[in-house]
Amino acid sequence: MRSKTVIYIALVSDMLIAVTKFIVATITRSSAMASEGVHSVIDCISQLLLLWGIRKSKQKADEMRPFGYGRELYFWSFIVSLTMFSMGGCISLYEGIARFRKHTALSHLGWNYLVLAIGAVFTIISGSASLKVFNKQRGDISFWKAIRQSKDPAIFIVLLGDMGDLAGLFVAFIGIYIAHLFNNPSYDAIASIIIGALLISISLILVRESRSLLLGEAPSKKILRNILDIVEADVTVIKVKDHFSTYLAPDDVILQLITVFKDDLNTQQITEAIERIIKTIQEKYPRIKQIFIEPHRK
Repeated sequence: MRSKTVIYIALVSDMLIAVTKFIVATITRSSAMASEGVHSVIDCISQLLLLWGIRKSKQKADEMRPFGYGRELYFWSFIVSLTMFSMGGCISLYEGIARFRKHTALSHLGWNYLVLAIGAVFTIISGSASLKVFNKQRGDISFWKAIRQSKDPAIFIVLLGDMGDLAGLFVAFIGIYIAHLFNNPSYDAIASIIIGALLISISLILVRESRSLLLGEAPSKKILRNILDIVEADVTVIKVKDHFSTYLAPDDVILQLITVFKDDLNTQQITEAIERIIKTIQEKYPRIKQIFIEPHRK
């Protein structure tokens, strides 16, 4: 629910900003402002796809997907990262190069500055909401390490998108200001090219992280070590011979434990031990919703 709230805030913000940017870009003929408009549209489409991914990921397991549809979110996050951001970057690059060749004069520059200021305010509001949730999730972990370890792509996609928005707004402001100062629209076109390069850079970061989640990531070594300690602390267990785990969704982990039980146990005692161990693990780690413990000989 926290992810959806952050996305809704960002979506409303970007929709308002996108409409305003395109209107002003038409009036002022600013390439940088047009690129910023494209940036905001891409953000809106990205957020809609993320909402769709969250909705699909909540579908109940069925015969086709016995482990559920959790990875729908990871799939759509990958699509957003690969297609939307890179497409927005390429459009901005094209727009900047085209304007650089045409040298279209800028006009009504006061509108540009006003929209950039309004855009910055809305982006800060959206970014603050996503940063608050992200900081709560990451705890004491460093920012970039938390991005790499995060299992909730919706949060870090919105957060990095907002960071890219703020950087893009700053670049657009500098480009328009210098173009106005020296009466040379080339600087505005260069700003558009820089915004395009920025979008593509963000896309590459998000593609790497989303791809990793889509392929499957295990819980942290610390969590796995704690789980092994829980299992091996049970009076019926000799040791955990092997273990396998992966995230199916931000709040859904599947875990398999190949466990060696004591030889003098009967089937009922092993069954009771397995139920007891599963209950203990899930009380401490509720995200581990599916646990399979396979008894094994020494």
